[in-house]
Amino acid sequence: MAVAGLLSSTAYAQVTAAGEPAADPTTAASGEPQSIVVTGTRIRRPNLQSNSPVTIVGSQEIQYQGATTVEGVLARLPQVTADANENVSNGSDGTANINLRNLGANRTLILINGQRMLPQQAVDLNFVPAALIDRVDVLTGGASAVYGSDALAGVVNFVLRNNLEGVRVDVQNSVAQHENGAGRLQDIVTAQGYQTAPRSVVDGAKQDVNVSAGKNFAGGRGNISIFGGYRHFDPIIQSNRDVSACALQAADAAGTALNCGGSSNTPYGSFTPLAGPNQGKALTNAADGSKTWVPYTSAYTYNYAPLNYFQRSDNRYTAGAFAHFDVSSALKLYGSFMYMNDRTFSQVAPSALFLGSPFTLACNQPLMSAQQLSALCGTAAGTSETRDTLIGYRLGGNGTLPRRDDLRHEDWRYSAGARGDLGHGFSYDINAMRALVRYDETYLNNVDAVKAQRALDIVNNNGTLTCRSVLDGSDPACVPINVFQANGLTADQATYLYSPSHTRSRNTLTTVTGAITSDLGTFGLKSPWAEQGASLVLGGEHRRETLNFFADEIAQQGGATNSDGSITVNEAFGELEVPLLANKPFAETLTVNGGFRYSAYKNKQGSTGFGSSYNVWTYKAELSWAPIHDLRLRGSYNRAIRAPNIGELFASQSVGNVSAQDPCAGATPQASQAACALTGVSATQYGSIIPCPADTCSAQAGGNRALKPEQGDTYTVGMVLTPRMMRGFSLSVDYFRIKVSDYINSIDPSLTINQCQQTGDPFYCGLFHRDPRSGALFGNSGYVVSTTLNTGFLRTAGIDVTADYTAPLGQLGKLNLNLVGTWVQERVASPLPGLGSYDCKGRFGYSCGQPTPAWRHSLRTTWETPWSHASLSLNWRYYGRVTLSSLSDNSFLAGTPSVVNRRIKAYNYFDLAATVDVAKRLTLRVGANNLLDRDPPAIAAGILSAFGNGNTYPGIYDVAGRTLFAGLTASF
Repeated sequence: MAVAGLLSSTAYAQVTAAGEPAADPTTAASGEPQSIVVTGTRIRRPNLQSNSPVTIVGSQEIQYQGATTVEGVLARLPQVTADANENVSNGSDGTANINLRNLGANRTLILINGQRMLPQQAVDLNFVPAALIDRVDVLTGGASAVYGSDALAGVVNFVLRNNLEGVRVDVQNSVAQHENGAGRLQDIVTAQGYQTAPRSVVDGAKQDVNVSAGKNFAGGRGNISIFGGYRHFDPIIQSNRDVSACALQAADAAGTALNCGGSSNTPYGSFTPLAGPNQGKALTNAADGSKTWVPYTSAYTYNYAPLNYFQRSDNRYTAGAFAHFDVSSALKLYGSFMYMNDRTFSQVAPSALFLGSPFTLACNQPLMSAQQLSALCGTAAGTSETRDTLIGYRLGGNGTLPRRDDLRHEDWRYSAGARGDLGHGFSYDINAMRALVRYDETYLNNVDAVKAQRALDIVNNNGTLTCRSVLDGSDPACVPINVFQANGLTADQATYLYSPSHTRSRNTLTTVTGAITSDLGTFGLKSPWAEQGASLVLGGEHRRETLNFFADEIAQQGGATNSDGSITVNEAFGELEVPLLANKPFAETLTVNGGFRYSAYKNKQGSTGFGSSYNVWTYKAELSWAPIHDLRLRGSYNRAIRAPNIGELFASQSVGNVSAQDPCAGATPQASQAACALTGVSATQYGSIIPCPADTCSAQAGGNRALKPEQGDTYTVGMVLTPRMMRGFSLSVDYFRIKVSDYINSIDPSLTINQCQQTGDPFYCGLFHRDPRSGALFGNSGYVVSTTLNTGFLRTAGIDVTADYTAPLGQLGKLNLNLVGTWVQERVASPLPGLGSYDCKGRFGYSCGQPTPAWRHSLRTTWETPWSHASLSLNWRYYGRVTLSSLSDNSFLAGTPSVVNRRIKAYNYFDLAATVDVAKRLTLRVGANNLLDRDPPAIAAGILSAFGNGNTYPGIYDVAGRTLFAGLTASF
């Protein structure tokens, strides 16, 4: 596989598969023989090579991408599926994450310089300043024997520059420029009478400024390095892109075309009485502004898309310091401090009195007309009787504001340690780390349902309409609201309805790790046919994670509740590497490696007194064989585990929104009456259930204290080819197979709905909790149960290919070709043990979620000129074709069809970048990502699931358009 020299001596080889990664930066300046640190092993010694596939992303690649977020860089790797990022708005918690092998971000362990970054349930890649990264090691596959829990899918290790000399300033600016010319989408928007996106837009500006400095002292025995940075993102709103100017939906049951859908929570006002002469019927205020109820039709839907963010606004500050001092060879002290303050806003359409939870209306409500009262109450109109009614009234226009989610993260991370050489082949390393994540959320401009009920309960008080709560003194500020005519709500009425909600959490992680490494060769413990002796590492680790989550009264009205918990684990680990052969015929080298880890867990929840415990073993075995100098073969097996994190164990159960469609809703339901009866639909409700607004139903999510650890088995077999007869060329090909058993997950609501409809399985049908009065599958009383549990298995397999070739061009410099590609053989899930499975390879949508193409690659071609250290680099990103999962004949996937969204064709993106030294220590870089301004695919909102936003998958496909960037790096 490509050796470390490709990173150090060939600056334009950007992404490599690791054979000999660069030296540990904490020891690189010591002047001693350097020990190699390889992600995935604790063995440290010169010339160590990786026995597991490790892809390295160099700092130059980050600059060529003009990256200000590290998750954006890693998401371009074919081993990675996009996860939480700046393009997620509605429902975002403001964090960024990485999802290796599409096995879930919670199965990827994130490290900084070989140590855990933050509490696993609160990992946020915004914490990592991109300008400070020396390299990123991405190991795909289990590594729990080396690092403990959470490394089922793999490990991402950010190696930071922490041993600086001098001052380094890095400044970068970027902006998105897009030409809206999707005529088909513009016609759809125009046909609905909505505003189309502007022809040309320039928005989404990003600025990133970082300063770092370091100084050696005591004759080079010590170093102190500090850094600080500021990053700012301007928002992108969905109205500025053709793909997201309206909420797309299927125009008919077969999905032969798209049209603009929207929400039934409208500024006209929607009403569904739960009793009386129009029980279960969908009504709306007349469009002409009169106080008249007419039957609701799709013509009244509300376009909630334009004000939503495609890119969140963001301000981030980072700071930190690294230090080390060599007292002697036996005592080398080191430590670090890192800090981040990040504040980001998500934005969605104005709030509403949302359909779901019923409101009580009096049959003599003063603001209602006689026609409305008669439609609501029949013969009881004009009396003091009441009727419960579902109301969907959007606070649109009249000075009302979009909902905004103010998300604030403040993270601290401290570490300190000592390492040294004890002589006779022994060395040690002891370190401690403490991390604290403070999360504070304020949800703004949202309707308080309690206030709304008070504002609907009004009486005529001596000729003045007055809230009953004003008269009895329970709420003197109450203002009556007029929701009984289109756009009847005033700005003052809306202002009264708003109540900000507040939630906050505190997550901590404490680790203490100690290890002793021995070169057993100094005691003569080595193979007689090898040159080096065996190496042994023995150690232990203590970890403790805690969570405390708090919700105020307003947030609790929306379903949030307080929660707490802690996880304590004590571990013992060991690793042994034995060179068996060296410099023998057909055995240039032959080495075996084995490791184990024993973990004892204790889980506690202080608020309930609950406690549980369990013990687990993890282990690994690896083999590396180089029959000749030019070829190395390697294979490995890893048994990994992932213990349930605090959120999965102890998170409170609450109801929230999910993308789904109710087959039992509407006047002509898709599902039969018998099938719907299995979900709790009564005979009288069938044919009169309200569809989920905007294809958004409700699901109950939350923790499960009975969870047990997942188990993962990873097999890899590969080869590394570095032929001497073809200098500058390297090729690695690795087969991987990862299976996660008892994986912790919730049953996807779309899968639950589909399986109940298709099979009538009592397990899936039993997960429906319909509103007892309306039969609806949305609101606080109607939902699909989707809490965490140990489900069946996840399995993925495929082949990674990494190739790198540098060709000399004589007086014209050098040309480098660098390819990283992944072919997916399968991506199989079994929701429940023994009840079948489905394969999402080459599919997208519904239960399969984000696209999983069979082949992805990134091919970078870089010309390194001999003039002013200038370079020109073109990157080709390829995403293979995928088909809609519901078109499969697999019973788990079969469901709502679509003609227009039956497939997403293959996508090609081209990125161009250039660098040049404009002065001795001043480097300029410029570039354009998505050079050809390729539009993302337009997908009906109901098809999208996790991380779908704005009618597309913004983490997979570029939504901003052509992104232009320029940056400067100065060193002093």
